[in-house]
Amino acid sequence: MTRLMIIGCGGVASVAIHKVCQNDEAFGELMIASRTVSKCDKLKKELEGKTKVKITTAEVNADNVEELTALIRSYQPDAVLNLALPYQDLSIMDACLAAGVDYIDTANYEPEDTDDPEWRKIYEKRCKEAGFSAYFDYSWQWAYQDRFKKAGLTALLGTGFDPGVTSVFAAYAKKHYFDTIDTIDILDCNGGDHGYAFATNFNPEINLREVSAPGSYMENGKWVEVPAMSIKREYNFDGVGQKDMYLLHHEEIEALGKHMPEVKRIRFFMTFGQSYLDHMRCLEDVGMLSTTPINFEGKEIVPIQFLKALLPDPATLGPRTKGKTNIGCIFTGKKDGKKRKIYIYNVCDHEECYKEVGSQAISYTTGVPAMIGALMVTSGLWKKPGVYTTDEFDPDPYMEALNRWGLPWKVDENPVLVD
Repeated sequence: MTRLMIIGCGGVASVAIHKVCQNDEAFGELMIASRTVSKCDKLKKELEGKTKVKITTAEVNADNVEELTALIRSYQPDAVLNLALPYQDLSIMDACLAAGVDYIDTANYEPEDTDDPEWRKIYEKRCKEAGFSAYFDYSWQWAYQDRFKKAGLTALLGTGFDPGVTSVFAAYAKKHYFDTIDTIDILDCNGGDHGYAFATNFNPEINLREVSAPGSYMENGKWVEVPAMSIKREYNFDGVGQKDMYLLHHEEIEALGKHMPEVKRIRFFMTFGQSYLDHMRCLEDVGMLSTTPINFEGKEIVPIQFLKALLPDPATLGPRTKGKTNIGCIFTGKKDGKKRKIYIYNVCDHEECYKEVGSQAISYTTGVPAMIGALMVTSGLWKKPGVYTTDEFDPDPYMEALNRWGLPWKVDENPVLVD
C-alpha cells in the first residue's frame, strides 16, 4: 500500500485528499502537511471513519528546504504530491531529491517576487530567446532532469486538468486517432455562477497574473505573442452553451510544442464574462495586480497579495456555484492519408462536485487528476527516472482512471473548429 505525502491544504488539495481517501485500495497512508496545520487537522477529522487510509498531519514551511527534507525523511513517503503554490515547486523538488522521494505537481514554477534581480536576468534572457513573456515556464523544472535521473527518481509535472489532462488527451489522440496531428486547440470553459460581482476560481495571485499577461500561441515551432485578451472567439460548449473565449498563454503549449514538434499550431482559449474582464482591467489599471511591494502607512505590502485578502477565498465558492465546466482539446490531422478532426473533452457539474467532496468544479477538475498522477507514479505505471510532463507516458491507464474517479470524457468525431 502506498504512503503519500500531500503538501498544501487549499481547495485543490482538499479534493485530492478526498480522492486519495476514496481510493483506499491503492493508498494506505497519507500525511497532509501545510503551514496552517489547523486546516489539515480539520480535514483529517472530517475524513476519519469514512476511509481505510491512515491520515496524519504536520506543520511545514514549504519554502524551507531543510524543514521539508526533515519532514519527508521522517515520514518516508513513496511520493510527495505538491499542491502548495507554484512559487514553492523548486524548494519541494530540492527536498524530494535530498530525501530520495518521487515528486508530483499540478502547475509549473513561477517566482513570487518578479522583481528579484537574479531571476529577472534569467527571465529577460528567456523572453528574447523563446519569444514569450509569461512569468511561468518549464525551464526551471526541466533543469532538474539530470539530477532526478541520477537519483533514479521520477518528477511528474503538471498533473492538473490544464495542464495535465489536456496533455494526456493529446497523447491519447496521437496514439489512437491520428498518424499526424496538425493543430491543437485547448478550450477551457467555466459556465459556473458563484453570485459574486468578482471572484477567482483558484488562487487569485496565480489566476490574475495568468490572465492579465500577454497571450501567446505556438505556430510552426515558434511563439507568437499578442496583447492580453486581444484574440476573442465564440464557441458553443456542450452542457454550457455559447460563450466568449480569449486566447491566453498556457504552460502545456510549451510542453506539447517540445514533445510533439510535428504539430503546426497549438493554442489555448479560456472563457470569461464581461464583468470579470471589466473588474480585472480596472484592478490592473490602478496597480492592484502588481507584485512590486509598496509602502503603506509604514508597512510594506504587495498589492496583489492585499487584493487576494479582499477577494472571496476560492475554497468557499463550492456551496454558491451552479452550472458546469467544459474543458478539452480539438485536434485536426490525418489518419491513413485522410483528414480527420476530433474533440476530446469533459463536462463537470459544480453542484455535483460540491455534493461529493464539498468543492466547486474548478478545484475538482484539478484535484482529481492530481490524485491520478500520484497513482500513476506510485503504482509504477508512470515511473522512470527524470522530469516529465503527462504527455510523455502511455495515456491509456490515466484515461481509464479519469472515467473511474469522476471525470468521464467524451469524443466528438465531427466538432466545430475554432477559426
